[in-house]
Amino acid sequence: MPAYPGDRAAEITAALGALPAGSPVSEVARRLLDLFTGGSIAPGTRLPPERQLALTLGVGRSAVREALAALEILGIVDVRPGSGTYLRGQASELLPQTLRWGLLIGERNTAELLELRSGLEIYVARLAAGRADGATGAALAGHLERMRATVGDLKAFARADLAFHDVLAEIAGNATLVDQLHVVRALLQVYADRAVRGGAEAATALAEHEIICTAVVAGDEDAAASAMAVHMTTASSRLAAASAE
Repeated sequence: MPAYPGDRAAEITAALGALPAGSPVSEVARRLLDLFTGGSIAPGTRLPPERQLALTLGVGRSAVREALAALEILGIVDVRPGSGTYLRGQASELLPQTLRWGLLIGERNTAELLELRSGLEIYVARLAAGRADGATGAALAGHLERMRATVGDLKAFARADLAFHDVLAEIAGNATLVDQLHVVRALLQVYADRAVRGGAEAATALAEHEIICTAVVAGDEDAAASAMAVHMTTASSRLAAASAE
């Protein structure tokens, strides 16, 4: 095999090792991800061919092909027909995608995702209260006004609700935390779109957001976290009911 820039096939295959017999595609993907995000492989490195990866991992070529195809969809690798498969990005850039993949290939448990979302949102509210200033507080209040104005239009209300939480996350100023929150929200979005199903539920959500906004603007971290905890309890109940349906 001719040499190419970044040719580290022997090194890569040695680092992988064999998987237990009968390992599913998800395990193949996990093993590859562990290696890709470990920081030892430079972006742009060409990976060994499917045949070599399959032999090293002790699995069929179809399992390797499916794992690489899924990783390509998620932006982890770049498959170039006639050239090969290449690693994309630095390890730190791949982490948000890795988290998304880990959640998608695992058994998705809605209750656990709701718990994770609640914890993240509560911490975001606490951080935002400690970091908000006049401009960011005004932006948050502006989205609260959008929610108030659209309480009779559930689709528009849901968009304004999401925008409120997005601005809150921006104020929190922790990019890694926001990445994780976006992943969890994306996995729950199919239920979130139909979670608020009537005027009474919209009014409850609006009232909860008003308390959160007031605490954040006032810089009261404990009050903001407590208000978000209350909101997450009711919001999670609605999402759980939507998922059950």
